[in-house]
Amino acid sequence: MRFAEAWRVALDALRANRMRSALTMLGVIIGVASVVVLVAIGTGAKREVERQVEGLGSNLLVVVPGRIDIGSAPAVSRLDLADVDAVSRVVGDPSRVAVTVASGETVRAGRRSDFTTVQGVLETTPAVFTRRLGRGSYLTASDVDTSRRVAVLGAAVAGALFGDRDPIGQQVSIAGVRFRVIGVFAPLGQSLGVDRDDEVHIPVTAAHRLYGTQRIDGIAVKAPDRERIDDLGARIVAELTRRHPDTEFSAVTQQQILGVLGDILGVLTGVLAAIAGISLLVGGVGVSNIMLVSVRERTREIGLRKAVGARPRDIGLQFLLEAVLLTSIGGVTGMALGVGAALTADALSPVPAAITWWSLALAFGVSAAVGIVFGVVPAQRAGRLDPVVALRAE
Repeated sequence: MRFAEAWRVALDALRANRMRSALTMLGVIIGVASVVVLVAIGTGAKREVERQVEGLGSNLLVVVPGRIDIGSAPAVSRLDLADVDAVSRVVGDPSRVAVTVASGETVRAGRRSDFTTVQGVLETTPAVFTRRLGRGSYLTASDVDTSRRVAVLGAAVAGALFGDRDPIGQQVSIAGVRFRVIGVFAPLGQSLGVDRDDEVHIPVTAAHRLYGTQRIDGIAVKAPDRERIDDLGARIVAELTRRHPDTEFSAVTQQQILGVLGDILGVLTGVLAAIAGISLLVGGVGVSNIMLVSVRERTREIGLRKAVGARPRDIGLQFLLEAVLLTSIGGVTGMALGVGAALTADALSPVPAAITWWSLALAFGVSAAVGIVFGVVPAQRAGRLDPVVALRAE
């Protein structure tokens, strides 16, 4: 039997049992659509995390006490402003060094209040990190040197405390101490699960007075270029280790952060795709079952074809093509539904989704493979039928 003739016969067989064919394809459709949607969500989440990490700034190097490992306990910081000066000398440019000392505090303005993160920082923060002001001005070196009680509010904090009023020049109370608002950040949104609009910046020296401490939680450095960032990190860690021999320090780059998060999200995406693949397996079992039923129903037809000269491989090829055709049509339909569902989720929900060509190729390839694998047994059974016995079957 010619290959084209086998395809025609397979199509005719599927048309003759439209309802059964549609129900058989349903399992494959659901499986393929699930694979496409879940892989799209996993890929979208990975790209969103990458965008947020890269949105912090370029060529960033973060230095903190302790080890940065999953499951490791945070270390108590022994860093202070003298260590920041030492790091600035290693970097060679103090404007590339930023610090933070943070605490959760209640900020009040009149009768309104908001519990937010108050960060003590240097005037270099906008240059090191990507932060734009919506209005007003940022902290200056003079503000830091004199511990001036001035504050820059995040967009969410400004809205919670002042609503539509202009907060510039207004007074706010942080932990019972009055600060004058000199600026408001432009809205930025969330980054790595943290609302960047829900924070207040004050001079690090004022924060030390407010919190009754001299510690620095962490140091961020903007390297001149990506090629020298690892060497710079090693030199900074060596200097801090020399100053604090009993404390371990870690320097992590954006690429390292992206690598760790990317690996985690990659595993998650693979697990989601595997879970969705189970429905494809179930759909394949359904295809095999229906094809076995089809072989039994068409026993006399098989006997007649063998009697007029059809070879066992011709019969087997016909039933194998029917199984592949079922799963291929189901795969294409499932791909279309999966892409539509992923685009809908991306547009109408906070869940990010990104369609990748390899997920579509994988879903279609697996669906076609399911048809081949689960169609082999029914095809072999049909090809091995004895023509005399088949013709005598009721």
